[in-house]
Amino acid sequence: MPSNTPLVAKASLRSIRVTPQKARRVVNMIRGQRADEALRIAKFSPQVAVSEDLYSLLNSAVANAKQKNPALRDASELWVTEALVDEGITMKRFRPRAQGRGFRINKRSSHITVVVSTSKDNKKGATK
Repeated sequence: MPSNTPLVAKASLRSIRVTPQKARRVVNMIRGQRADEALRIAKFSPQVAVSEDLYSLLNSAVANAKQKNPALRDASELWVTEALVDEGITMKRFRPRAQGRGFRINKRSSHITVVVSTSKDNKKGATK
């Protein structure tokens, strides 16, 4: 039975100081791609703030998969089956404005989770 179940490896990055909206722009591009292609997309995407952290997160997920199954040769055997961006904590700051007022500035953060698998169609909670 363990021979036909797909290998699933997960990596997550918590409280990254990028807004979830900006992080989703890059994460949406890598979802469903082969892991080596996703690494390439993350490395060369123009959204520099999130792409460097996403690249290292993908490398971590691939390394976790190789740790589970040492027979894996490289990232081309894996697929990005899940890539999620959730909202993290929001730091609230105040900016002084005219006549003693203060406007609030929200400094948002994100939690990013990447799941790689040997099967392209492996979804969380999927049953036969």
